[in-house]
Amino acid sequence: MRILLVGGTGLISSQVSQIALAEGHEVTLVNRGKSALPSAPGAHLIHADATSAEQLRSALRGPRLRGERYDAVVQFIAYGAEHVRDDIETFRRLTDQYVLIATCAAYRKYDHLRPLTEDVPLENEYWQYAKDKIACEQALRDGGDAAGLPWTIVRPAHTYGASKIPGFTGVSRHPWTLVDRMRRGADIILPGDGTSLWTITHARDVAAGIVGLLGAPGALGEAVHVTGSEALTWRGIHAAIARAAGVSHDDFAAQTVCVPSDALVAAAPDQAGSIRGDKMHPAVYDTSKLKSLVPGWEQRVSFADGVAEAIDFFEAHPRLQTIDDGANAMFDSLGSRYRDALQASSA
Repeated sequence: MRILLVGGTGLISSQVSQIALAEGHEVTLVNRGKSALPSAPGAHLIHADATSAEQLRSALRGPRLRGERYDAVVQFIAYGAEHVRDDIETFRRLTDQYVLIATCAAYRKYDHLRPLTEDVPLENEYWQYAKDKIACEQALRDGGDAAGLPWTIVRPAHTYGASKIPGFTGVSRHPWTLVDRMRRGADIILPGDGTSLWTITHARDVAAGIVGLLGAPGALGEAVHVTGSEALTWRGIHAAIARAAGVSHDDFAAQTVCVPSDALVAAAPDQAGSIRGDKMHPAVYDTSKLKSLVPGWEQRVSFADGVAEAIDFFEAHPRLQTIDDGANAMFDSLGSRYRDALQASSA
């Protein structure tokens, strides 16, 4: 297959390019060429700002390409409906399958444990990111069908990998902050009682699902979430990170401080959307639709193995070991306040 990836050097897209190339597909990446992550060896590169429809169309009409067709186009960096509408015009004659990367954060949240299927309504009143992705999906459904553009929507959930160590909040841009806190004995803040179930999937598993959907006739006109089946509590997630970081069970237990989500939002208002609109709710997924469309797909990377690999990657690349001083101050303040409250309550 001839595959065009709009992006190609991100957490998931870099894995898609590597898997597709390993399977013998011809892969072309469109990006600005400024990512800290290198492009997969063997991929063709087109340097353009893909958020600009004019630049993207000009690049695709360039001397080497001249409007070549692709079996599949995978759009990783569309965050608004207008971008998708531009893509429909750009690709409607250039591909047999346009794949929009959306998000499971768009699903309606429930007050009981419910394995989420693709039929769950899209509704998120708290998080603008999720609202924008919902609008992207609607733009594709409306405009893609009218333009005759075959489409598939892919919804990843919380994804991690070699360059991303997942915490509950506050460490997305500087994930080493969490490992550093664990190793030096600082407070580790858990939401609620740390017992809400959450699904985290390694980027390789997500990428394998995406590649499997490319060219699958049953995937056209469908939305499919690509997530793992291993649901852990937030306490379990952080405990696995601590083990991989070489922190003992007893030390980790002594470091943990449970804090209500409202307190976390109050301490970090910029995280309100991702907490109230996503992470404070349980997230367990029914992956039967993906497995029916991609026979043989299954989660292959356990969180224990995946996070150990991620920490090894950070250890081998010291430049990635950046620390978020603002997050540290927020965690220190919350930990101190809640430890004082617990001490006062037991007096």
